[in-house]
Amino acid sequence: MGTPFLRCDLSLYKLFACLFIFLVLPSFVLGDCTCDIEDEERNKTEALKYKLGAIASILVASAIGVCLPVLGKTIEALRPEKNIFFIIKAFAAGVILSTGFIHVLPDAFENLTSPCLNENPWGKFPFTGFVAMMATIGTLMVDAFATSYYTKFHFSKAQPGKNAGDEEMVQQHEGHVHVHTHGTHGHAHGAIPSADSELLRHRIISQVLEMGIVVHSVIIGISLGASESPKTIRPLVAALTFHQFFEGMGLGGCIAQAKFKARVIAVMALFFSLTTPVGIAIGIGISNVYSENSPTALIVEGIFNAASAGILIYMSLVDLLAADFMNTKVQTNRRLQIGVNISLLLGVGFMSFLAKWA
Repeated sequence: MGTPFLRCDLSLYKLFACLFIFLVLPSFVLGDCTCDIEDEERNKTEALKYKLGAIASILVASAIGVCLPVLGKTIEALRPEKNIFFIIKAFAAGVILSTGFIHVLPDAFENLTSPCLNENPWGKFPFTGFVAMMATIGTLMVDAFATSYYTKFHFSKAQPGKNAGDEEMVQQHEGHVHVHTHGTHGHAHGAIPSADSELLRHRIISQVLEMGIVVHSVIIGISLGASESPKTIRPLVAALTFHQFFEGMGLGGCIAQAKFKARVIAVMALFFSLTTPVGIAIGIGISNVYSENSPTALIVEGIFNAASAGILIYMSLVDLLAADFMNTKVQTNRRLQIGVNISLLLGVGFMSFLAKWA
């Protein structure tokens, strides 16, 4: 399944994301401050200690969270075909859904409706909802076009003529023609085998989801790293540690189901684990000139947060929850069905509770 397009696509989007988020984004938020507010209880030395602790704890929590589902090959209970995997994934999807609705979207509204911005145009149009909506539609389009492209690519490869490889594929997937896409089930006649179709879907989902997570993780990291108030940072450290752990579990579940090669899995896990710590490091570096209330910073953060919220909400509802909740295994097992519903509510509730501090 390791097509050149998949490998190239993964490498290019990682490179582009790194360059844009880590090099371009910080330069946007170095605007002149025109709407300063006094930062209470500023203590740069004490704040730095908390920031360094945050880098260590968030890095470890992120790495453990994203790696746990991937270790399903060695931990029997965490294998994707086990019932417990569906329950864990439902909890993690609830965390991601709550992150979009409760954490990221309200921050975007706060940024783009700030009194520090000009009334025209920011006060005359709901830009936050518009950007989130367009990001959701954009994610749907990428999702659909990528699936269509991969499907046609593999289907066309299987058409020219049957050789030994084709015979092997037919034998390997014989009897498995059940196709599952976005929670709908049906039998495919003349389409690519379901195992290939499922694998393509999971690879697309894992990459798009990681991009949505990475965007808001870097923004959160920069904001935390730029703050010089221990009172503000202290509760954020614990909240973000839990946040990254469970968000990593959701992403790790998608990566595990995508069955990437070990090298690609390592790159994706490392990329996720480093985003928030690197964001904090950038925030520390620009803390002397960064102003969270400058119009430029508010607009950039607001737009990126709104877009990230749209991506996360779409991915959690459509690609994670709908797909798993409509899965035949869940639909035919009442106990598992109740379990995933309770797990989803627990994930949403837990992450919503953390909003009190984060």
